[in-house]
Amino acid sequence: SIYFIYMYSWNILLETDSKSLRSVNGSRRNSGSSLVSSSSASSNLSHLEEDSWILWGRIVNEWEDVRKKKEKQVKELVRKGIPHHFRAIVWQLLCSAQSMPIKDQYSELLKMTSPCEKLIRRDIARTYPEHNFFKEKDSLGQEVLFNVMKAYSLVDREVGYCQGSAFIVGLLLMQMPEEEAFCVFVKLMQDYRLRELFKPSMAELGLCMYQFECMIQEHLPELFVHFQSQSFHTSMYASSWFLTIFLTTFPLPIATRIFDIFMSEGLEIVFRVGLALLQMNQAELMQLDMEGMLQHFQKVIPHQFDGVPDKLIQAAYQVKYNSKKMKKLRTENRLLKQRIETLEKGQVTRAQEAEENYLIKRELATIKQQSDEASAKLEQAENTIRKLQHQQQWVRTGGIELPV
Repeated sequence: SIYFIYMYSWNILLETDSKSLRSVNGSRRNSGSSLVSSSSASSNLSHLEEDSWILWGRIVNEWEDVRKKKEKQVKELVRKGIPHHFRAIVWQLLCSAQSMPIKDQYSELLKMTSPCEKLIRRDIARTYPEHNFFKEKDSLGQEVLFNVMKAYSLVDREVGYCQGSAFIVGLLLMQMPEEEAFCVFVKLMQDYRLRELFKPSMAELGLCMYQFECMIQEHLPELFVHFQSQSFHTSMYASSWFLTIFLTTFPLPIATRIFDIFMSEGLEIVFRVGLALLQMNQAELMQLDMEGMLQHFQKVIPHQFDGVPDKLIQAAYQVKYNSKKMKKLRTENRLLKQRIETLEKGQVTRAQEAEENYLIKRELATIKQQSDEASAKLEQAENTIRKLQHQQQWVRTGGIELPV
């Protein structure tokens, strides 16, 4: 069973150093494409750690039954943090990625050429540039990251490749081999709103910004007014929160805890953590101008919870999050967009009408000018004819002048 596989893996990990490679189902490259462990396995486990290990072992072993009957308890446990060595299998179980048919296509996808390859190569060095697994050029980490991003760009041509997604894939590769990471990423894109976030139009990101801004207006009205007065738009600080699930905001130990919950509960945790951050930083932000606030978000907030991730998670679950209201805001946003599109279409129609009217007037003016010129020529021709007729008559009468 999976439980006993993990028991065996755990014992192996206790005997090896922090670079032990791990995989739930084994690796295509004999563990060569697994990511390294981020912390050393201690041989002196506390009773709490032992209890947690046994508990998670049972959960994994009886997953289908546990998830149906004890969903609430599983959510609570995930919020407290999934033990490091269980993340690979638990994340796969949480998103139902452990037996996806697309996994069999992975090796074939790698043989193909993607139009996004240049973009992916360019951005790989910017993904976790300080992390040992990714920082060296042409390292194993960079190779497997490129592989997964390329494979996804081939199965989803509409989205192709988007830079923020590489941070999510990078985190997955820190836990599991590339084939499993690919399957989990496909699931996240399909079932966790990520595909909508990464579409070229980024309409879903616009919706998230709208929903989050409405939450600020409701729960932190003074801060909302301050942001407005400084023209400090929500997208200026919150876009990356949604696109990378805080992976580019916090150090990995905190960001991974948030990602645990994201795997269990979806994007709700991003709204919760985001509002909790604003609540805890409101007093400081109220004293700052736009530039000062940007600096605060970039320099201060990322390290406020170093060593105390539970403080942030607890604050996030003090936030009032109303699912029904969020659905209502989604509808509002859609109607607002439709209204804007209608107005824009109306403006385009009016502009087209104005242009058509101008062209018609110009054409009429040209026709009138041509008509006037033709009339003048006709009159001139008639005068010439009359003169010729008069001369002809004069000749016939032998030079006697006749009345015209």
